[in-house]
Amino acid sequence: MDDFYEQLKKRVFALWKEEGLLSEKIQIRARALSTKEAIGNPEHQDFPIQKGKEKLMQASFMDAGGQAFTDMYGDYEGTLEEVLQLPMDNNHQRAVFVASLNAVLRHLGRIEGSIHCRDEEPVRCGKALVPYLKDRYSGVRITQVGFQPRMVENLAAAHPLRVLDMDPDNIGTQKFGVTIESAENTDDAVQWADLLLVTGTTVANGSITPLMDKKPIIFYGTTVAGAAHLMGWERFCPCSH
Repeated sequence: MDDFYEQLKKRVFALWKEEGLLSEKIQIRARALSTKEAIGNPEHQDFPIQKGKEKLMQASFMDAGGQAFTDMYGDYEGTLEEVLQLPMDNNHQRAVFVASLNAVLRHLGRIEGSIHCRDEEPVRCGKALVPYLKDRYSGVRITQVGFQPRMVENLAAAHPLRVLDMDPDNIGTQKFGVTIESAENTDDAVQWADLLLVTGTTVANGSITPLMDKKPIIFYGTTVAGAAHLMGWERFCPCSH
């Protein structure tokens, strides 16, 4: 297992043990949300989730929910101890772990914003990003990992911007004046940037490792909520629930 997941699992284990959850036979249920359930009916139709290649998998734990974007979605039921024993060998295992982590931390009151924004809230999120960055990162070069269209739309007007994505339908296309690049360009794009704006989906799909400990990072989205809390990362997700 990657060292990152080993470190994260150790922190999760310590927390769940401290809270007395490891010995409990608590059931975690995860399912892939439909597009309408996940994001509602936004005016724009260009969000990745609307293309159907990735879906939000939602874990329910007592009174709380937690989510993870993944392209390997499906039901899962097991105890928290069993979740911690998953080997993290594929996207489904990582998504189950991440969604479960988010649900449990939400239940414990350690995190907020573990449920995706809906309807016109993604537009509000994109518009809030440039003001959020202004004081510390005004005008800096940004590499965004993951094509979130409303973020790219607003960032492209205010910053030198490169965007990396894993969707072959996006790669090589122009979006708001920015050419979407393949993840094969990660090393060059990271070196070029002053700041990385990274989708939390990288935690669930295993692509986070090449991005760590190189440049300042701001993660965005609900998928990374629990990991960001435990690892001390900055997360931008102003409209999540």
